Amino acid sequence: MWRLSFAIPGFAQFWKASPQALLRRLSNPQFSKTFNMTPERLARIKQTLDTRQPDLCVLTDQVHKPRNLSAIIRSCDAFGLANMHVVWPREGFRAFRKTAGGSFNWVTTHTHRSMDEAVSHLKGQGHKLYAAQLSERAIDFRAADFTVPCTVIMGNEVDGVSPDAAARADEHIVIPMMGMVESLNVSAACAIILSEAQRQRQVAGLFDQRRLPDEEYERLLFRWCQPTVKRYCDDRNLPYPPLDPETGELVDGVGWMQEVRKLRANRPRWSDKAESLLEE
Repeated sequence: MWRLSFAIPGFAQFWKASPQALLRRLSNPQFSKTFNMTPERLARIKQTLDTRQPDLCVLTDQVHKPRNLSAIIRSCDAFGLANMHVVWPREGFRAFRKTAGGSFNWVTTHTHRSMDEAVSHLKGQGHKLYAAQLSERAIDFRAADFTVPCTVIMGNEVDGVSPDAAARADEHIVIPMMGMVESLNVSAACAIILSEAQRQRQVAGLFDQRRLPDEEYERLLFRWCQPTVKRYCDDRNLPYPPLDPETGELVDGVGWMQEVRKLRANRPRWSDKAESLLEE
């Protein structure tokens, strides 16, 4: 559905401006959190994408504190994960997105309505599931094999991993404790486990070559290089315009904006739809 604003005051008036002015508005850091694309920044984006691990994930089981979720997704970014899965009502997830801040932009986060749905989805992708859970069958987390496609399940702050998810997990893992406390904060525990996963994958050479599928790599490259245009397209269900991978800039930003203006000018209006319905 088309909308008249881009969540930026005064943006609607720019539809009457030239395509060049529209493009300048889209890329102006004053009106969005877009970074100026420099060769150094582009190189860092590509280097990060080249080391992303598409088959290493975290699944949170009703972790409800926004600060914990925010810390977990930052850890996912820091240790090279491409995806994170969350079982959480969508209204709560929106609050998390605000709290996570910039870290949300660098990890693709998937929400699921239930743990059963999430577990079935990940098992369907061939993932081995490691539940961070103290039990009789739990093993030292360093003994787990994180070089295979796998997901780490982190339970909520009060009850831990749910019984059904724990039962379906392939392994239970624990972090050995030598102090007086019995457990770590969920976000701290997640960071420790992911650090070991990163170490194992580095030793195995899994960070030495790009592992993201081409389509996913190109999609993320556009989203990271052009966050303002990405948001504009997502809000209006538009396909992303071509991106020059050598510069991180749009191939023909002005031409693309002209096409967008044509689409908007020719879109069916409510009055036209109402007349059509009356005629029927």
